[in-house]
Amino acid sequence: MCFTILHIEDDEEIGSWVSAFFIERGYKVIWLKSGHRALEHMEQSDVVIIDIMLPGLDGYTVGQRMKQKFPNIPVMMLTARTSMEDKLQGLAFADDYMTKPYHPDELEARIQILLRRSGAMSSDQIQLKHLRIDRKANRILNKETNTEILLTGKQFYIFMYLLDHPNQILTQRQIYESVWDDSYIKGDKTLMVHIRHLREKIELDPSVPKIIETIRGIGYRLKI
Repeated sequence: MCFTILHIEDDEEIGSWVSAFFIERGYKVIWLKSGHRALEHMEQSDVVIIDIMLPGLDGYTVGQRMKQKFPNIPVMMLTARTSMEDKLQGLAFADDYMTKPYHPDELEARIQILLRRSGAMSSDQIQLKHLRIDRKANRILNKETNTEILLTGKQFYIFMYLLDHPNQILTQRQIYESVWDDSYIKGDKTLMVHIRHLREKIELDPSVPKIIETIRGIGYRLKI
């Protein structure tokens, strides 16, 4: 399923960068530079990202009108304003509030939380960079090619274990003993070989992995 983001941002550089980021990850993006016609696009949208500082109607006004008419569509306020007063004003109607600068992966993670809360995205569905993961169906899809990625049993269990511990550094012992249910012997290359083959299937460029990161001398980390 392709989710549609309504992005309201008048800054050309930020707007184009955020739109390109989400399009690359398989979302559809409607980018507006003001909020004047935003309501016309709400029925097509699954989630809204809106800046506070907009020409004409400010983000607070636009966001409040959106929530009044479409209360079930989540709204994310994205702004450079960091004062508690601004945050409280935004959170009076918005579902989340994020200040600039921010990491795009965190923004996507928060958007996915809003989609799950609203029911647009099942809690069993995860979007990770170019991957769409359906945990209930045990399927992994490459969104760029729209093809299913087939893993061996051990590759799948390794990936799911890493996915259960996002952004955490996991030792080789932790991963091995959880997946193989056996004692890990220092120097054993079995896990390393499986990780290499797993990367060949899920990474866009296995030589420069963006999903499974090697933590030298310790183990691995799955980056969200």
